[in-house]
Amino acid sequence: MNQPLRVFDFLQGQLDKFPKVDMLASKEDNKWKLYSTAEVKALVDQLSVGLLNLGISGNNMQVENQDKVALVSKNRPEWLILDMACQQIGVLLCPVYPTTNINELEFIFNDATVKLAFISGEDILAKVKNISNKGSTLQNIYSFDDLPDVDYWAKILASPETVRNSALEKIKQSVLPEHCATIIYTSGTTGTPKGVMLSHGNIVSNVLNSKQTFPFDDNISAKALSFLPLNHIFERMVSYIYIASGISIYYAESLDTIADNLKEVKPNLFCTVPRLLEKVYEKIMAKGAELKGIKRKLFDWAVALGNEYDNRKSKGIWYIMQLAIANKLVFSKWREGLGNNVDFIVTGGAACQVRLIRIFAAAKIPIYEGYGPTENSPVISVNCKHNGGCKFGTVGPVLEGQHVKLEADGEICVKGPSVMIGYYKRPDLTAETIIDGWLHTGDIGIFEEGIFLKITDRKKELFKTSGGKYVAPQPIENKMKESPFVEQMMIVGAEQKFVGALIVPSMANLKEWMRQQHISFTTNEEAIHHPEVLELFRRLIDSFNEFFNHVEQVKRFELLPDEWTIDSGELTPTLKLKRKVIMEKYKTAIERIYK
Repeated sequence: MNQPLRVFDFLQGQLDKFPKVDMLASKEDNKWKLYSTAEVKALVDQLSVGLLNLGISGNNMQVENQDKVALVSKNRPEWLILDMACQQIGVLLCPVYPTTNINELEFIFNDATVKLAFISGEDILAKVKNISNKGSTLQNIYSFDDLPDVDYWAKILASPETVRNSALEKIKQSVLPEHCATIIYTSGTTGTPKGVMLSHGNIVSNVLNSKQTFPFDDNISAKALSFLPLNHIFERMVSYIYIASGISIYYAESLDTIADNLKEVKPNLFCTVPRLLEKVYEKIMAKGAELKGIKRKLFDWAVALGNEYDNRKSKGIWYIMQLAIANKLVFSKWREGLGNNVDFIVTGGAACQVRLIRIFAAAKIPIYEGYGPTENSPVISVNCKHNGGCKFGTVGPVLEGQHVKLEADGEICVKGPSVMIGYYKRPDLTAETIIDGWLHTGDIGIFEEGIFLKITDRKKELFKTSGGKYVAPQPIENKMKESPFVEQMMIVGAEQKFVGALIVPSMANLKEWMRQQHISFTTNEEAIHHPEVLELFRRLIDSFNEFFNHVEQVKRFELLPDEWTIDSGELTPTLKLKRKVIMEKYKTAIERIYK
């Protein structure tokens, strides 16, 4: 296959090089339905011509004139089919998170002047119908599910004969690498969403450079499980890598069924965010805590060994022998839980706790952490599979083809073919973010050993105490979340005398501890106010404070009874903290800290 120049060329590349019976797969009526490469290609072409027949096109391929199509759906084969169908006729797909609130959804539809919307599920249909009633540019809604009172998406599909007689091939040839391929509205943790314009060239360069640097080898027998939202450029770009590498994509039914789907699909790899890895680890540790006698001792011994693992220097023959026994007796069960076939996991979107990467690597489940914003299509750096290419606690070496520099304040800036065209309709924001071709990420970092990029904080999240000292919250939060009793945490203290913390305890672990201490309680609220629980957390905080200098140490804290979630509004769809929302929501708790 010649080097693809446009994203949709990857599909033709797979058809030419390694056509598959299971290019894509999803659960339908409790059975896995497989979509072959030839079938996907035919559906993409039929949908492209169907959209053209509806008058939807790239027009003159100027971004403001390219028609926009919104996609609000969970991951499924139709998602990528629509994506490719739009791309090859120059139509701009604007994917939106299914969890996006109605006000943001309305803003995106109006800002992008969306003409058609594709949805899945009745709840999303209700939200989109609500917008269409408010005088938007929306002409019609199509559903991937056969629902009442809405057009089924398949009715658009042109017949194979119509496709053969259409101008599709000519239109495809007019789509150039520099043309915009998609507009992705970043949910962000502040303000209204920003539309990131990415060209075919942006995305293709990131796919090819990631494939080569990591590397992703062509492997037509490999399967990937996909569950991170495709609305996010990370999972979407990786899906293009899968297509280019001949790796089958199986879609998890939901986040709740991942454990079952892993066992059914037995994937070789998947991408995730640290929060989901933390959940997996917590479940494993909770099961380990239930063991008794020799089994419990064995489990604890294996975990202690795993916590000592170092991928960069040998700990000697005795350690290697012990680890081999631990792998056979204990860690093999961990691998079984992931389908017993996982070669590696890629994580991104937020900082991953080093202890998780360390212990999973010891258990022969390597986790490779990468980094990059939507504005860079997205990958800037990634820990690599090749020898010496991975260092725990960093986001790896810079991707081939990218240039990275650190500003005087440590801000990470990147220049290269993956840097976005700009923000849609926001030349002012674009000019602030891209200066002399350098994308300013807003992340603060350092280089370790001159090779491995390490993110130390978000520029906007640094704050000053009233004593004028700067505090970076992320390292403190990540360290303290190593405790099995801390589920979530947010550091506060801007313009205050000292650093404080809002802590969501791991209620399962806390309740087990309370049971062992013979402390009775009825509600979470009652549990977090118990004097012995507060004393437990005080001791815990003191033990972690030793890792930080005086100004960074947590002096007071508040325990909160409920976990922060996307639905309750404290997390972005990629599971980052919405700090402003949390500050506002828990204003009284913060006031108590500083009373």
